[in-house]
Amino acid sequence: MLKADQLLDALLERAHGVDETEIVAMAAALGRVLAVPQMSTITVPPLDNSAMDGYAVRVADVAVAGVKLPVSQRIPAGTVGNPLQPGTAARIFTGAPIPPGADAVLMQEYCYAEGDEVVINALPRPGENIRRAGEDIEPGAQVLAAGTRIGAAEMGLAASVGLASLPVYRRLKVACFFTGDELVTPGEPLAAGQIYNSNRYTLTGLVTGLGCELIDHGIVPDTLEATEAALAGAARVADVVITSGGVSVGEADYVKAALAKLGQIEMWKVAMKPGKPLVYGRVNAVDFIGLPGNPVSTFVTFCLFVRPFLLKRMGARDVLYRAFPVKADFTWSRPGVRREFLRARIQENGHAAIYPSQSSGVLTSCAWADGLVDIEIGQTVRPGDWVRFIPLSELLP
Repeated sequence: MLKADQLLDALLERAHGVDETEIVAMAAALGRVLAVPQMSTITVPPLDNSAMDGYAVRVADVAVAGVKLPVSQRIPAGTVGNPLQPGTAARIFTGAPIPPGADAVLMQEYCYAEGDEVVINALPRPGENIRRAGEDIEPGAQVLAAGTRIGAAEMGLAASVGLASLPVYRRLKVACFFTGDELVTPGEPLAAGQIYNSNRYTLTGLVTGLGCELIDHGIVPDTLEATEAALAGAARVADVVITSGGVSVGEADYVKAALAKLGQIEMWKVAMKPGKPLVYGRVNAVDFIGLPGNPVSTFVTFCLFVRPFLLKRMGARDVLYRAFPVKADFTWSRPGVRREFLRARIQENGHAAIYPSQSSGVLTSCAWADGLVDIEIGQTVRPGDWVRFIPLSELLP
């Protein structure tokens, strides 16, 4: 069996980004991966401007608190004021350009108006509450690097320099299917021995959330012929095929056998819990990842291995998750021979607690958790010990 780190390294070595690109409008760029660096042609902000609603003054005119100055002009955002005459103040609003001659802005909370004058009740400092031209972005600066996955902040940043569209890699096509005669689609009645197909919605939700183009082939009967047909069909239309179930050692586990017949198996089994029976291979040029069928195993192995693999295939630059040390609020007294990832939640005291049942069939633990505690082979834990915590925010789309 491969160690978890070895599996991840091997997958990322095999993850080759897509080459095709397209131009999309900014409104459609969320979740896409930038193909070409983006540079600014403008200065942001374009002029010195006010960070507050208040009064623009000359510091030299406010030698003591309580000075009263005539208000010579009013400058809303979007307008440019006149030069500030010595011995006067300008009423100014957030974002409005600083008038020439002014060198500070006093918050309106430190001032009060008396007719056409204002009383200044605080001593200004040079540059106070002034945002300087170009303090955010200079012309020619790179605002977004190639390989950046576009989020809300990146969309706003691109828009702030006037970009209306972005060059992005095409969407990665990911086909999924699910094996098991016991599986039933939610909404249909359950017969004896049947279960609802939760993995379909977990997996397709994860794939869609990453911004991939999902091709959902649904449930496949537990026969070698049906599994081969499903795999061949998925490989014809996708860049990556992901399945859930059928990769263990049971007599009805046909996915691995179908992969061996139609393509090649390059990796199988990882020394971790949950999720040992994971398989990677190829059907011609198409990547294949077979995830274990237990619901928690599907969720955890996707987060730890498939997510970074798909991100790199999408052209993303930053694909690895980060972990943080936290103190444990639990006891783990049974050291294992496989690395374990425990569903955990950070408590109000900042310590990590684990879900009472760590069974790979208890999907409730994944909905309850906000992270995974990473337990090394042979490790035991007592309350107060430091453990490695991986937030789900680092693992989910």
